[in-house]
Amino acid sequence: MNLEDVKVVKELLSTPQHIVIVPHKNPDGDAIGSTLALYHYLKGLGLEAVVISQNDYPKFLKWMPGSETIVNFEWDMTSARTLIEKATLIFTLDFNHLSRVDKMQPFLEEASATFIMIDHHQEPSDYAKVTYSDTNIGSTCEMVYNLIEAMGDLNKISNDIANCLYTGIMTDTGSFKFPSTTSKTHRVVADLIDKGAKNTEIHNRVYDTNTPDRLHLLGCALKNMVILEEYRTAYITLSQEELDTHNFKKGDTEGFVNYGLTLKGICFAVIFIENKEEKIIKISLRSEGNFSVNQYARKHFQGGGHVNAAGGKSNLSLRETTDYFESTLVKYKDDLILSCGQKGSL
Repeated sequence: MNLEDVKVVKELLSTPQHIVIVPHKNPDGDAIGSTLALYHYLKGLGLEAVVISQNDYPKFLKWMPGSETIVNFEWDMTSARTLIEKATLIFTLDFNHLSRVDKMQPFLEEASATFIMIDHHQEPSDYAKVTYSDTNIGSTCEMVYNLIEAMGDLNKISNDIANCLYTGIMTDTGSFKFPSTTSKTHRVVADLIDKGAKNTEIHNRVYDTNTPDRLHLLGCALKNMVILEEYRTAYITLSQEELDTHNFKKGDTEGFVNYGLTLKGICFAVIFIENKEEKIIKISLRSEGNFSVNQYARKHFQGGGHVNAAGGKSNLSLRETTDYFESTLVKYKDDLILSCGQKGSL
C-alpha cells in the first residue's frame, strides 16, 4: 500500500464517519474474515461501522466474532439501504467491480460516500478514491493486515481481529497450499497466532463440521466426475435435483472443485452447479501451473478471478454448458499439457 493512500485513509479515519463495509455476494471465508476484521479494527478506533452482506453465507463461518452484527441485504433491505444512504465512507473488500454485489449494486452506485477498495483480484474498476489492489497477495485478509500495519496499529490487533484474519488467509490459500502463499504470508500468520488466533480451533470449525448430507453430496459429486486425460482436465457436475436430494445448504460444495487437482496428471479442474432459482450454472475453476483460469473464465463464462482460481456462470442448461466446455478445450490442449509439466516441479 503506497504512502499517499495510507495518508488519505488516515485522514478519513481521523474524523467521525458512518462506515459501511461490504463483501461480495456469496461471501467466503476471506470475504467474511476481512470485513469482520476491519469492522473490529474500526470499532477499536472508536468509529461507527457496520458490515452489510448481499446475502447469507455458510454456517461454518457463523462462529466468527462479530458475525451476529452483519446486516443481510436480502433479509433486511430497508435497514441496509438506509445504512448505505447514510454512509460517509464505504469499504468494499474482496471484490473489485460493483456487479459482484448483485442487487446492492445500484444503491452503492447512488451512494454519496467515499469508497475504499481492498482486493486482490485482477482488473479492478475505478470507482474508489483509494484502491489498494495487489494480485500477488493470496487473500484480502492479508491485505487488511497490511493496512493495519501501514496505519501503525499492529498493536491494536485483538484476539477477534486475529481470528478473523487467520480464517480468511487459511481458506483463501487452501490451508497455505496455493502458490500465492509466501514467506510474508507465514510471517503474518505467525504474528496472528501470537496475537490470539486459535489456529487449530479455526481449522476444526471450518473444515470439521460436516453433516452426513454434505458428505453424501461429495460422494455424488465425485461419482459424477469426468476425467479428460487428453486435456489434463477433470470436471464435476451437480444438478439441482442432486442438490435437493442431499438437502443442500449454502457452503456445502465449498472445496469440491479442488478434488480434481488431486489426480495425477490433472492441472485443470472445474465444477458446474445448477441453480434453477437464478437460472444459471454456477462455475468454479482451478488450475495448477501457468494455465490462467482467470483469462479462460473471462473469455468463456462471464467470470474471472485469479490465475489459478476463478469463477463464472452460464445461462445454458447443465448439459449444454458442459458440452460447450469440452468443445473449448481443443484450443488449450498444448497450454494444459505444458502447465501439467510444471505440476509438482521443484
